[in-house]
Amino acid sequence: MGFLKNIQNPKWKQYVISISLVIIVSTTCFLLSDIIGNKAVALLLLVLVSLIAMTFDIMPVLISATLSALIWNYFFIPPLFTFHIKNAEDILMFFVYLAIALVNAVLTFKIRKEEEKARDKEEKVKSIKLYNTLINCLSHELKTPISTIMGAVDTLIEEQDTLPQPIQNELLAEINTASLRLNRQVENLLNMNRLESGFLKLNLIWSDVNELIFSVIQKINPIDTEHIITFEPSNEAPLCKIDEGLIEQVLYNLIHNALLYTPKGSKINVDFKVQDNDCIISIEDNGNGIPKDELEHIFKKFYRGTASKSGGTGLGLSIVKGFVNAHNGKVFAENLEKGCRFVVTLPCETSYINQLKNE
Repeated sequence: MGFLKNIQNPKWKQYVISISLVIIVSTTCFLLSDIIGNKAVALLLLVLVSLIAMTFDIMPVLISATLSALIWNYFFIPPLFTFHIKNAEDILMFFVYLAIALVNAVLTFKIRKEEEKARDKEEKVKSIKLYNTLINCLSHELKTPISTIMGAVDTLIEEQDTLPQPIQNELLAEINTASLRLNRQVENLLNMNRLESGFLKLNLIWSDVNELIFSVIQKINPIDTEHIITFEPSNEAPLCKIDEGLIEQVLYNLIHNALLYTPKGSKINVDFKVQDNDCIISIEDNGNGIPKDELEHIFKKFYRGTASKSGGTGLGLSIVKGFVNAHNGKVFAENLEKGCRFVVTLPCETSYINQLKNE
């Protein structure tokens, strides 16, 4: 019955499907009437009406309940093929069935509606909680770099004639770092909006993943000089058909996440290979790993683990998962003896340059 949940509109479909189900089940029971008695048929029809009531609106449910009672009377209560009932016991049984079917249908429908209201209320509470979490995170994560930029700019403007050049360069470096941090958070918010709006469309092009990884590392290296990022390109790797922009963001978020949660001097190793038309990228570090009870939650929106640094919106890894899912791929994290590893698997078309030239 799970397929029925996807059919809520238009309403006429509910009538057609509910009536059809009653007829199909009744026909099946009639063909098996030598095996099952009319009381068993009544029970099966009541179960069917209950299932319909769990899915459709009240009118299709009431019509199904009434139709099931009439069919049960016509085909299963003696004398058959007539609505006339001779036996007083059968008459009582028929009206009891009709009453139970209608009451059961209405109650089941009302229970479903109450459950939906409870779920909606729970979702609203969760949404408010997530909204408050986001506001709290943003109040720090956006305010901090903005304050840094404003403070540095004010100092440069007010003391530009007396400030030594090394200090000016240091202030400019702070402005640059704060700007990059601010830009990263705005990008994360925009990317999350793209994922939740449902308007995300892939722009699949032939890409050299080796070059893509190098470009991401080059963007990060000037920002972070306290970690060692290594990558050995696979010279025999084919081109992969992916959305470069999205996968670049995936790589950036995963490497940046590794930098945030590993001690200074830690090594971050990026690996890439193609196996069975799957593009497999892994980011491995030798930090402290992830607590086992947090591994299944780290890709959830706004989730921040116990080891999370101050600030941060908890969007980075959820965006990673969203962009990977958009490629019909998978991403997971696992702990190693020392550190942890994130693995991204992207099913995609692959081809070598010489093959593309011949196409």
